Amino acid sequence: MNRLATNGHSGASEAVTEPRPASGFTPASKGMDIARPDLARRRQRLRIFWGLATVVAASALTFFLARLEKAIPSVDASTLWTNSVERGGMVRQVRGNGVLVPEQIQWVQAETGGIVENLFVQPGAEVAADTAILQLGNQELQQQSFDADWAARASQAQLEKLKVSLESDRLAQESQLVTLRADAHQAVLEFHANEVLAHDGLVPGLELERTKAKAEDLASRVTIEEKRLRFAVDSSRSQLAVQEAEVEKLRALFALRRRQVDNLTVRAGIAGVLTQLGDLQTLQRGQRVTPSAILAKVVVPSRLKAEIRIAETQARDIARGQNVEIDTRNGVVPGQVLRIDPAVQNGTVLVEVKLTGPLPRGSRPDLSVEGTIELERLENVLNVGRPVVGQPESTVGLFKLTQGGRRAVRVPVHFGRSSVSRIEILGGLEPGDIIILNDLSRYDGQDALKID
Repeated sequence: MNRLATNGHSGASEAVTEPRPASGFTPASKGMDIARPDLARRRQRLRIFWGLATVVAASALTFFLARLEKAIPSVDASTLWTNSVERGGMVRQVRGNGVLVPEQIQWVQAETGGIVENLFVQPGAEVAADTAILQLGNQELQQQSFDADWAARASQAQLEKLKVSLESDRLAQESQLVTLRADAHQAVLEFHANEVLAHDGLVPGLELERTKAKAEDLASRVTIEEKRLRFAVDSSRSQLAVQEAEVEKLRALFALRRRQVDNLTVRAGIAGVLTQLGDLQTLQRGQRVTPSAILAKVVVPSRLKAEIRIAETQARDIARGQNVEIDTRNGVVPGQVLRIDPAVQNGTVLVEVKLTGPLPRGSRPDLSVEGTIELERLENVLNVGRPVVGQPESTVGLFKLTQGGRRAVRVPVHFGRSSVSRIEILGGLEPGDIIILNDLSRYDGQDALKID
């Protein structure tokens, strides 16, 4: 074995050589590790470097993203509906849909029940007041009319008989009273004669008293008979009044039955157009109808009015006499508010409109129309086209166009009074500003929009 030694004094070196194995393998090939501390330190420095680099990069990216502007959604300009703010006059109006209705309607009802025997006219025909529309049949009613006629005749005959009987009794009593008055007068004369004779002593006193008593008795009987005659006359009047009332009652019953029979021939009642036969279903021959059933409807087509329904939130300023325009789709007819229904039905208020102009051709009852009511005229007010979300007396956020229409920003707008298509602006906008009228509620979380 050779050795290499180092002499510290002379600086010479001595090498010591280990003998090599015969196979040629070194000690490393036998699985022994050689320590490399410099390599571990290098790897640790690299890890620290890349960690610091990552932290710096993440910080820089975060700072950069924080400085970027929030993404703005884009809106297609062709889908937007815009309008410019103006200052000037504004007409306040409300609008509603409705129909034309006749001013005069004649509902023809059945006075009595019956069976439809014949139909003379059909709906759509022009009729006069006495035009027969249909014929009803009722055999029982006709029999009742016949019986009422004979009962009235019999009652009239009984009245005539009673008159004769009462007149005969009155004449008999008057004849008896006349005879009694003559007897009383004769008794008075006899008494006076006996009174003269008795004064001369020619008639005894007893005879004088007898004639006096007879005269007084007959005078009393005359008085009583006169009272009986007056009572009989009054009684005759009462009996005649009772019988006459019975006659009038039977005559009225006969007249009622006669009228009911006549009304089996149903007539129009007014001049106009027959628009309906029956109520829910059209009447047919052989059909039975009940009393008070609706048989027909007749209207005067030349006298129509409009009934418009206005939303209850818009009807508070409507007043009688306001001007109205009724659009019949074939022309516009002027009118005036005639009546406002005090009740609300299904969220609307019914407004009746009197038409003051001629109706266009083709106008008829139940024709659908649109009515526009003029509430008032405002002068020198800031106004704009009414947005979809704009309600009177409210503050909403609307998008206003900026940068020549390439961008829209949200601004709070205070609205005042409104009309059908325009609304008053009390604050938030200036003349010349252009706003978007569409419903952009899907962008409620955005303060700006990009217009493409």
